[in-house]
Order: sequence, then structure tokens, then C-alpha cells
Amino acid sequence: MTTLTTDGEAAACQPVPLSLNGFNPNTQIPFGLKPDHIRAAMQEFLDFLGFVNTSLLTKKIPRLEAFLMPANFSSMVGEFMNAAIPKYCTTLVKNNYHNGHPDLIPAGMFPKDAVQHDTVGIEIKGSRHTSGWQGHNAEECWLMVFVFDSNTSRDALTNIAPRPFRFVAVYGAQLTKDDWNFSGRSETSRRTITASVTRTGYNKMASNWIYRADV
Repeated sequence: MTTLTTDGEAAACQPVPLSLNGFNPNTQIPFGLKPDHIRAAMQEFLDFLGFVNTSLLTKKIPRLEAFLMPANFSSMVGEFMNAAIPKYCTTLVKNNYHNGHPDLIPAGMFPKDAVQHDTVGIEIKGSRHTSGWQGHNAEECWLMVFVFDSNTSRDALTNIAPRPFRFVAVYGAQLTKDDWNFSGRSETSRRTITASVTRTGYNKMASNWIYRADV
């Protein structure tokens, strides 16, 4: 684990604040979801991460992003957004079906707010990558990706300096199966397919950007 002896480590416990002008007022998001709802959920995550990492530092334990496996931390970012967004947007709920798709569904549309698989709703991902986002299946869905930058569990091995977590961008758009590229296993297996968003899919999402830190 990382040795917690530098002022840089303490400073890295506090995430970078959201850009006040970073939210796109012209973005188009379905199901009653607004940029302000997303902003509130993102701020809640920053508050959570800052609180947890500061508490960990007092016990000389590395920050979450510095010891969790990269994929696990990305998953945590996405899962937090899944839980937080419905607090602020009452027209959406978290899909109560275990591993159901999509992650967020319209409130009251499905029995017990649970569905194994449907095209209505919003699928959410957290990623350190600015493009080429992956999923298990190539399918029609409204996809929203929270792109972030942070240290990883590999950084201590290569002497990469501590840096605070920050949201880089949020992109979202309605994708079709043509906006995905299969890799790996057969298309006939829902459990083992790996697919990546193609350039056409990325262009749809980037043109409908929701948040950009560099604005």
C-alpha cells in the first residue's frame, strides 16, 4: 500500500470542485432528468469521497482510488450515481432487479420497479477513459458515462504523485446496436459478450455532452 507521509497525499483527499460553468443547458436528457439533478448527484459523490478519504488518512490507510482495483473503483462511481440520481430526480428509480438493464428506469413503469432487461431507461457507467467505453452487450439504450481522473492502485509502483479525484466530463445519448462493436465472444451469449462504443456512438454522446470540466 501507498506510504502516507506527504502533504500531497493529504491534499489529494479532497476532490476537485465541479466547474460552475461546466454543465450544458442545451443538453437533451430523457425521463425528466435535468443537469441540475446530475450536478447534485456528482456533488454528493465528491462529498462522500472527500469524507471517506480524509477519514482513511487519519488511520494511515490509502485513498479508495489508490487501493481498489481500477475496474472496481470505476464500478463504484457508476453505482453511486445509480443510487444518488433518483434522490434528486423523482421520475427515475434504480432498477431493483439484480444486474438488471438499464440501471435507471422510469418510476412506476415496471412492477416493483424491477426489470431484467428493457430498452427504456438510462444505463450508467463510470470510466477513466474518454472514449471506447465497454459494456457486456451491444444493445439499444440511453447511455450516460461519467468520465473521471484519479490515481489508481498501480500508481504507487511507478511513483506517480498523488492527485485529487475530479470529474472530467459526462456524456449521454441514445445508442443503437450499430453504435457498438463486438469483441471477444459470440453475439448469441448475453453473459459473455464484450462490446465497445464505436466512433459514431461516441460522436452522438459527445455532441450531447452534459458536463465538461474544461468549459
